[in-house]
Amino acid sequence: MKPTHSLVLAAILALGCAGPAGKDATEIPPPMRSEGKKVIYQVFTRLFGNTNTTNKPWGTLQENGVGKFSDFTPTALEAIRDLGVTHIWYTGVPHHALVTDYSAYGIAPDDPDVVKGRAGSPYAVKDYYNVNPDLADDPANRLEEFRQLVGRTHQAGMKVLIDIVPNHVARDYQGGSTPQGHQPFGATDDTTVAYSPTNDFYYIPGEPFRVPQWRDGYRPLGGEAHPGADGRFAENPAKWTGNGSRLAQPDMNDWYETVKINYGVSPDGHRDFDALPEGMDRESATVHYDFWQGRQVPPSWEKFRDIAWYWLDMGVDGFRFDMAEMVPVEFWSYLNSAIKHKNPEALLLAEVYNPDLYRAYIHQGKMDYLYDKVELYDSLKHIMKGYGWTDHIPVVQRGLADIEHHMLHFLENHDEQRIASPEFAGNAEIGKPAMVVSATLGTSPTMIYFGQEVGEPGAEDAGFGKPSRTSIFDYIGVPHHQRWMNGGAFDGGGLSQREKDLQDFYRRLLNFTIQSPALMGEYRDIHYYNKEHTEGYDHRVYSFVRWEDGQRLIIVSNFDTERTYEVDLRLPPDLVQLWGLKEGSHPLKEALYGKGEYVLEADASGGKVPISLPPLESVILKL
Repeated sequence: MKPTHSLVLAAILALGCAGPAGKDATEIPPPMRSEGKKVIYQVFTRLFGNTNTTNKPWGTLQENGVGKFSDFTPTALEAIRDLGVTHIWYTGVPHHALVTDYSAYGIAPDDPDVVKGRAGSPYAVKDYYNVNPDLADDPANRLEEFRQLVGRTHQAGMKVLIDIVPNHVARDYQGGSTPQGHQPFGATDDTTVAYSPTNDFYYIPGEPFRVPQWRDGYRPLGGEAHPGADGRFAENPAKWTGNGSRLAQPDMNDWYETVKINYGVSPDGHRDFDALPEGMDRESATVHYDFWQGRQVPPSWEKFRDIAWYWLDMGVDGFRFDMAEMVPVEFWSYLNSAIKHKNPEALLLAEVYNPDLYRAYIHQGKMDYLYDKVELYDSLKHIMKGYGWTDHIPVVQRGLADIEHHMLHFLENHDEQRIASPEFAGNAEIGKPAMVVSATLGTSPTMIYFGQEVGEPGAEDAGFGKPSRTSIFDYIGVPHHQRWMNGGAFDGGGLSQREKDLQDFYRRLLNFTIQSPALMGEYRDIHYYNKEHTEGYDHRVYSFVRWEDGQRLIIVSNFDTERTYEVDLRLPPDLVQLWGLKEGSHPLKEALYGKGEYVLEADASGGKVPISLPPLESVILKL
């Protein structure tokens, strides 16, 4: 879930959620690095296995179909792994609010006035101790079906991530599967007060909740007659809405389907929990865990700790945290250290959009990785759209040098426009040079979104979800992805040659990244050096080098859609000396496709590599 920056800032200021330590803070030593890069495959679980091609706007499950856990067969998982994937983020697993009727299984349908779409938002969780019944062949056995999926994923050699959404839950949170001895959110709240440090929610005493005033032609379920779409929802007193709105009748653009969790921060910003001592940004997760033992914390903290432990016991290997910056950094110290106490190898990935908070949430909040959205993604998007310059990429890398290992790189996810959509680039191939840069620039993980590798444009009018982003709110089929599924063969048999070529590019690139020691080593920009010293080289090309353990790489990408660059790429003399290159010719191997002959000529003035780079092509040259 991605709000506007104004909403995020308002919520942060309202709750006093601020972290210390900007870029001028004392430099933190980099962590121990794993053997190779990680590649995360984000898949929207409900959509992955759906073979139905009806795609009726606002269609029901019966009309438009739905994917299941069982669609992730050993064959499907092997195909995902062979793409070069190390982790699968199964998006939309926890049981969230949805309109489909599962009352035969003891699950009441949710009120469409407080559900986005018909299939519901995965970020409006209704029961944290169970999974979405849509995803099971037998909804009564849905937890066991998820356990089996975890087992199959592990057998295929990949690890499992799921979402935890700490800032908000469904407006009608029930927690029907909460284990004995635990309490669902809000079960013991004092609803007569706006705030109490022992409450899980914030309240508006004396005012009942009112459904938003719909406008611009919007109606729940597209205006379909439905007994629940009556403009009424029983909630008295009203709770604060998930994005921080304190109105009993939130706006239709607010996160009206959710309510905000209380982390012990009063409406005026006072904090009813202990602050982290000076220097905790340099301490390990173990020290953070020990710090919180015996200290009184808000009950919401303990509830989320128990939820995370529950899923770890289920075999889940890590979590993606939604809108982490809207929750106090002290909570993350508490939760993440507790997760690492139970599983030191758990992968913790967070959605944070405010660069001023990056270092606090990494070092104090003990996050492994954060979205590199505002810095690298936005820069690459501007370049792909034709008005950005590659000159900005090294600026981004220098600004994040001390935390680059923690900044997850991506070009698509469920919140962002599909590269191939007309609203973005209109052509999936335009993403190829950006993907090479994104995947090889740093030591951080790379993420791709299912269907990205075959050029999915997100063109469907699904209902609540609108074209350019594959809908996360509706029952819908994903056409390009369905052609790759090929009726369950998962062999790409339905793809066009162009789509097959694109997938082949992703497979080659991602498999190279997880096997290359140089990509876990040193980085150096040679872009500005070439702008100064190389005739014909400009801001539509980008070049840099990577090296470690005897492997040295020269990486060059052409972002231009029309021009072939014929250049003598230069290496600075100090780099040639650092690499220990003797004067003379050094043959280079192209690592992506193995095509072409390249030779590096080295002498006292530096190095030179003649390169002919067609539009949208890249080379990874290996010494």
